[in-house]
Amino acid sequence: MKALVLILSSFCLLVSSFAAPAKRPNILFILVDDQSPFDFKCYNPKSPLQSPNIDKLAAEGMVFDSARHMGSFSGAVCTPSRHMIMSGRTVWHLPIGPLAKEHCPPNLELNTLAAVFNRAGYDTMRTCKKGNSYEGANKQFTVRHDADKRGGTDESGSTWHGDQVMNYLNEREATKDTDPFLIYYGFSHPHDTRDGKPELLEHYGATNHADPNTLPALNPKQPALPANYLPAHPFNNGDAGVRDEVAVSGVWKNRDEATIRNEIGRDLACSENIDIQIGRVLAKLKAMGELDNTYIFYTADHGIAIGRHGLQGKQNLYEHTWRVPFFVKGPGIKPGSRVPGNIYLLDTVATLCDLAGIPAPESNEGLSFKPVLEGKKDTVRDVMYGVYCGGTKPGMRCVKRGDWKLIKYDAMNGAVHETQLFNLSANPDEFLKEHGKTDPMQTNLAGDPKHADKLKEMEALLLAEMRRHDDPYRLWDQPDDGLPPVPEPAPRKAKNKKAKQ
Repeated sequence: MKALVLILSSFCLLVSSFAAPAKRPNILFILVDDQSPFDFKCYNPKSPLQSPNIDKLAAEGMVFDSARHMGSFSGAVCTPSRHMIMSGRTVWHLPIGPLAKEHCPPNLELNTLAAVFNRAGYDTMRTCKKGNSYEGANKQFTVRHDADKRGGTDESGSTWHGDQVMNYLNEREATKDTDPFLIYYGFSHPHDTRDGKPELLEHYGATNHADPNTLPALNPKQPALPANYLPAHPFNNGDAGVRDEVAVSGVWKNRDEATIRNEIGRDLACSENIDIQIGRVLAKLKAMGELDNTYIFYTADHGIAIGRHGLQGKQNLYEHTWRVPFFVKGPGIKPGSRVPGNIYLLDTVATLCDLAGIPAPESNEGLSFKPVLEGKKDTVRDVMYGVYCGGTKPGMRCVKRGDWKLIKYDAMNGAVHETQLFNLSANPDEFLKEHGKTDPMQTNLAGDPKHADKLKEMEALLLAEMRRHDDPYRLWDQPDDGLPPVPEPAPRKAKNKKAKQ
């Protein structure tokens, strides 16, 4: 009799294990617009940003020290970055790229993030800015509330985006919707115009300065100048006249202390409001009992300079701009963990699919970093490649392996040929000779004979990466590889001028 009971018990356990499959995880993917990783204390302990919810997210999850966007062939760096996030395609293989007919499959939007998750039975929802994005992919979300919200009030700023997600979660709760969800929680800030709410601006001694004929007042509450601040970049990098460098409201061409400190204060006020809106959503998920089964990603489409190296915008390949903040919290992720990662934003599709148990589309070129999130490895690749050629061509290229990073500039129709070599362990701020540091490693090492072999090694690595990624250009000191001329992009239509901002 006892044997029969044991057999029946074992059979019941077996049946129940098949009858109750594991609940599929939810995904909350948070993307902000124009944010340097060094805004956060986990990357820069001296940062004055008050972001308790994001700080907690980082502390309870995994922090990535080497997360990057691959680059841009456009001054609107957001656009290729967001195409890469949505599609999992590399920078030269995008539908808006100069050689799209040769390097991008047709109907790609049907295999972008939301489309893939829709087919897998997920509910998909999105809120974000309107312009400089991937409209074909954005349309795939079943619920969508997009608007440009860069004002200093609840209705005109980040609170609006928070309200859209809160409304969506309230509706799910009211209708007892139990489908797994993918929420793309995007913000229009801290991209300029950085109009912060008055009570948050006060935290940073900043004002929404809008008069190009005056300078903002200095205030002791304003953040200090960045360690790698310069009043001007040492040379024309090929796109010095781009909108971000000359026409940002509150900054324009100014690089004086008062302007930069005030603008950083505005940037942090906008980021603090984003933190508040994230806190609202996380509290709601917890109250709904959904938080523990939700993977939460936080990142930005690229970084931003705001005074670092004498630059203002995102059209450069220094660490403050090529890198992005990246935190992940969720089931199975060790709290307080930290990794290099060596991930691109284009790895998003592969990773989210892997976490949800969904096959990634064949068009995807990214790598899943699920093994990193599980603590099985620290990186998914050894070499990181970056490009910017939104101005004069070929523009800028960079490559990083280990502590070493190379940046090369071929700009202004051959008038500018510059090479920079940094050891990021010894020189994480990428100080140049203009910063006046006495440590011989805290400068550009490209001209130092002691590092000639390393320079040669990194230049060979850069060429290999350019070839591997179908880069259609070559720099002045590289073989031309017989590449045909790159087609000129079509002129922008007048209706797109607003989106460029």
